Amino acid sequence: MRRKRRTHLPEFKSKVALAAATQGDLTLAELVKKFDVHANQITEWKKQLLANAPDVFGKGVRKAEDSEAIIQELHAKIGQLTMENDFLERGLERIHGPRGKKW
Repeated sequence: MRRKRRTHLPEFKSKVALAAATQGDLTLAELVKKFDVHANQITEWKKQLLANAPDVFGKGVRKAEDSEAIIQELHAKIGQLTMENDFLERGLERIHGPRGKKW
């Protein structure tokens, strides 16, 4: 019988990855037994931790810049859609009168 698929919280993942990356006293087999997680999963979480570690301290500035750019882009899209709605509404009024056609 297969084990039910588990989803792990980010806190647990970081705990396991830190244990694998920093503590040299436990082997991979001991970590597997301690946390009850497959060795490949521990290795993957460790790789993700080491790859994303530099972003932890510099992420705030870049995230704020990215959000400003996204906000500007969304405001432009809202303006464009508003203009298109007004244009189409005026065209509908010309065809069906000021009250429009009731579908």
